[in-house]
Amino acid sequence: MSNVTTNETGASRADADNVANSVSTASVRKAIERSAEIEKEIDRDPSQFRMLTGDRPTGKLHLGHYFGTLKGRVELQNRGVETWVLVADYQVITDRDVVGPLKERVLGLVTDYLACGIDPAKTTIFNHSAVPALNQLMIPFLALVTESELHRNPTVKSELEATQGRAMSGLLLTYPVHQAADIMFCKANIVPVGQDQLPHLELCRQIASRFDRRFGRAHKDQPVFRRPDALLSKAPYILGTDGQKMSKSRGNTIELAMTADETASMLKRAKTDSDRNITYDPVNRPEVSNLLLLASLATGEDPRVIADQIGDGGGGALKQVVTEALNDHLAPIRKRRAELEKDPQYLEAVLAAGNERANVEANRTLLEVREAMDMIYG
Repeated sequence: MSNVTTNETGASRADADNVANSVSTASVRKAIERSAEIEKEIDRDPSQFRMLTGDRPTGKLHLGHYFGTLKGRVELQNRGVETWVLVADYQVITDRDVVGPLKERVLGLVTDYLACGIDPAKTTIFNHSAVPALNQLMIPFLALVTESELHRNPTVKSELEATQGRAMSGLLLTYPVHQAADIMFCKANIVPVGQDQLPHLELCRQIASRFDRRFGRAHKDQPVFRRPDALLSKAPYILGTDGQKMSKSRGNTIELAMTADETASMLKRAKTDSDRNITYDPVNRPEVSNLLLLASLATGEDPRVIADQIGDGGGGALKQVVTEALNDHLAPIRKRRAELEKDPQYLEAVLAAGNERANVEANRTLLEVREAMDMIYG
């Protein structure tokens, strides 16, 4: 079953080049084309797909998360795609010394998921630390990558920059490998990502191929791991209320847990410009256009139409329109969220049921891995 090929070193070098080039224009274009094909295939037969996505429980989810990923997950779930959502609690410690109120944040994530429409009857919600076999996959996976590949990985570079000069931990260096284990333990074959995350997914695909070449298969007719495809996000890029990148540390986010009054207060402080004539011009008027985009996402109207309706009303009228649009859109989510917060035992039960399903899947996959590696001894 174990079968190292003589061309493995050359293949690994080619694989490393693929990871490095995965954000090139040609590679991105190819990923966009494949994503379009997947969308059509989902319409024809969603049962052929299993999706893995998730979040780190580092704080409360905000509008960037909601419009950027959460809405899309709910839509895919409701289109019939088998959906797995990971609460990546172990990955909280990749880049910080203090994890904070982790249980509160984990249950907060589950609350947001359910309030936004994730259905635990259709979707498996689970967390890292409750699925030992998932994390054990890192051991053979780490044997399939080199240190230089990890240092060159754009995901590692960007995560390291976010640590503001702290020394790189071993867990941060191997972060993309852990993410590969997240995806492949459940045999997910589509992963919603942005273009900046394509290198991570390409490394995951290379690990799957290398495992097949080096260690072989548990069943001759199919490899142990599928090579997952990227489902590129169509979500627009949303700025914070100060016109900068949306970030919890900047205090420029509108959280899903905020009240209508808190949302109105945040939007009153939102940055605009001195031109009273409201127009949608993302290049020259990014702050104004960002607010129009939020209103558009909340109402379904074209941002240009909304701008024309406001006309010469200025920033005050714009903020009022955005506030009403967002609060109307978020009202049912907030109502559901308030109900869920009153029943933490239900939230824990949802997570426990998801963890049970995830453990069954992870143990099955780990057994296949051990069979392929000839590590079953009795």
